[in-house]
Amino acid sequence: MDDERARAGVVAGARCPGPSTQDLLARDARPAPPMLRESAEALLGSGDLPAEAYTSQAFFDREIEKVWRRTWQVACREEEIPRVGDHVVYDVADDSLIVVRAAPGEIRAHHNACLHRGTRLRDKDGTAALLRCPFHGFTWNLDGTLRDVPCRWDFPHVRDAAFRLPEAKVATWGGFVFVNLDPAAAPLEEYLEDLPRHFESWALERRFKALHVGKEVACNWKVALEAFLEVFHIAAVHPDAVGFFADVNSQYDVFPGQRHWSRMINVSGVPSPLVRARSDEQSAYDAASRYGMCPPAQVPEGRTARELLSEATRERFARELGLDASAWSDSEVLDVIEYNLFPNLMLFGGFSPLCYRVRPAGRDPGRCLFEVMLLVPLPDGAPRPPAAKPRWLREDERFADVAELTFFGPVLDEDMTVMPLVQRGLRASRKPGITLGNYQEVRIRHLRRTLDAYLRA
Repeated sequence: MDDERARAGVVAGARCPGPSTQDLLARDARPAPPMLRESAEALLGSGDLPAEAYTSQAFFDREIEKVWRRTWQVACREEEIPRVGDHVVYDVADDSLIVVRAAPGEIRAHHNACLHRGTRLRDKDGTAALLRCPFHGFTWNLDGTLRDVPCRWDFPHVRDAAFRLPEAKVATWGGFVFVNLDPAAAPLEEYLEDLPRHFESWALERRFKALHVGKEVACNWKVALEAFLEVFHIAAVHPDAVGFFADVNSQYDVFPGQRHWSRMINVSGVPSPLVRARSDEQSAYDAASRYGMCPPAQVPEGRTARELLSEATRERFARELGLDASAWSDSEVLDVIEYNLFPNLMLFGGFSPLCYRVRPAGRDPGRCLFEVMLLVPLPDGAPRPPAAKPRWLREDERFADVAELTFFGPVLDEDMTVMPLVQRGLRASRKPGITLGNYQEVRIRHLRRTLDAYLRA
C-alpha cells in the first residue's frame, strides 16, 4: 500500500473486527472533545525492520551522535528549579548537562565538565551559588562566565571569554525544560510540530510533579519505549485487564506531516473484543474493580460499566485531589490517551497524570533508564507544591513497592519483566529483522522511520 492510500484511512479488514474506538466514543454520555474525535489511522508498510537496531554497538554509537546529540529532550520540569541556583543534572549516554536557574526567568544548560581537566562539576541535583570544580577549585558563575582560576599566575594563557562553560540549547513548553546539544538545532516550536494544539485544553504547565521514580532496565532504550507504543501485548502481559480494556480495537494515529510524534487512544470500561462474546456490563465493571480502578458496585439496568467507572473516577479525583472533573468527557477521565514525542517522551492526555521518559544508560546498547512521573493537575487557585525528587529503584525493588503508583505499579512490573526477555531474545535470534503487525504496531514503524531519517542526515 502506498502512503497516499494509507493516509486516506485504514482499509477494511486492517483493523480488528467490531466497534472501533470512534464507535465507542460516539456512545458516551459525556461526548469526547473534537481533538479525540480526530482520526489519522494509517498503514506504513509491512516489511521487517532490522533487529540490529536493538543490539549492535555500532548502531547504538550512531544513535548517540545522530539522535541523542541532535534532538530536543526533556531534562526536567520548571518547578524542579524554581530558585536561582537550583539545578538538575541530566545525563544521556556519555553526555551530561547542568540545567540551572541562572537568574529569575533564565534557565541555562551547561556541559557538565570542568575546562581545566574535565572533572564533572556536579554529580547530583541541588542548589549552588556558583559552579565550582571539586578537584582544583576552578569556578564559574551560574551564567557560565569564568569566576575564579586558582593560582591565576600559573595560567596566563587562560582568557576569561574563551573559558566560558559551553552550553546546550534550552527551551520550555508545557512546564517542561527541554535541552538540545546541537547548537544548530531548529527551535523547539518547530520540532514539536502540531503537538501543542492537542494539549491546549490539557495544560501541562498547570500540573506539578507529585512523583518521580525510575529504574535501570536490561534492554535497549527502544525496546522499553516501544512496549508503550501499542497495547497489542495486553492479553499476554496484563491478562487481568482484558475484561475492561478495549485493547485490540484501539486507535493508532500517525498524523500527516508529523514525524516527531504519534498517538493512540485506548478505551476503558469496555471489554476487549477478545472476551466480548462472554462479557456483560457487570463483568466489565467487576474486572475494573478487581484491578483497583473503582469500588465494587452493582451496574443498574440500562447503565453501562463505562458510565459507572467514569462517575467513580470523578469522585476519586474530587476526594483525593480536590479536582472538579464534572465538565470533562468520559474519555478524558477514563481512557489511555498516549502521545510519544521522539525520541523518548510519553505524554498522556486527559486527566491521566502519567508521564514516561526513556534514555540510554551509559554506552551499553542493552541497558536503559526508565522513569515514571506523576504530573497531577493543580486545582484552580491552589499553590504549587514542591516537585518530587527522583527516586531510583534497586534491581530487587518493584514499582509495586511505590504506594503512590497505586494499580499502575504492578502493571509496570509486568512490563519490566518482559523487556529484558525481549533484549535477550533479540541477541539470541538468528532472524535478521523483527516482524510487525500492519496496524497495531504502526507507531513503532513510525518511530523507526523517524530514527532512520536522523541516522541518514
